[in-house]
Amino acid sequence: MFKILLIEDDTTLFQEIKDRLGQWSYDVYGIEDYERVMETFTDVQPELVIIDIQLPKFDGFHWCRMIREHSNVPIIFLSSRDHPTDMVMSMNLGADDFVQKPFHFDVLIAKIQAILRRVYNYSNDVNELKTWAGATIDLERNRVSNETGMIELTKNEMYILKLLIERKNKIVSREELINRLWDDQRFVSDNTLTVNINRLRKRLGELGLGDMIETKFGQGYVAKEQGSQ
Repeated sequence: MFKILLIEDDTTLFQEIKDRLGQWSYDVYGIEDYERVMETFTDVQPELVIIDIQLPKFDGFHWCRMIREHSNVPIIFLSSRDHPTDMVMSMNLGADDFVQKPFHFDVLIAKIQAILRRVYNYSNDVNELKTWAGATIDLERNRVSNETGMIELTKNEMYILKLLIERKNKIVSREELINRLWDDQRFVSDNTLTVNINRLRKRLGELGLGDMIETKFGQGYVAKEQGSQ
């Protein structure tokens, strides 16, 4: 049974989500004290976090930052606001997906299942190190390192990098990445992939590798090897 921490202060919506997810055998925990969210996170040790943006005390962006300082657990944002910058900020902070209220429960459940299937299944057979562009890729620990230093990636970022370096110097289409990442592209916006790619490039840039992920406009992305054109 997967544990989900639902950070949602609307008690009616919280109970409805909890009941629906309970039907799928998910164990849902809530927040009693919104000044002690991190204490609850530490106590629960969830496999997935769902966060509303508008919360008492501090907003969801604050708690996403706090969680990302300690964990790469997958995060889904909920929001009743429809400004596109909310989704962009969520992804830049390390969220894995964004669901706008009101939403259909089938969509939320599909997103949850896709993320949990990807994050907790794909790593079972990749307890190995890969090399790419002079860097070591630790798939199990979500780490990339070279002589410059070491960075930790989110689950989404590492999975995108893994898909690209498996076919280095070859184009991987946006459609394939979306389908591999989220299983069903009907439930993901094209902008979500763009934000994840940009965030991955920014992190790789800390190791001098940002330009090794190349955009092929209208086609997809390429993970270049050093010395390739």
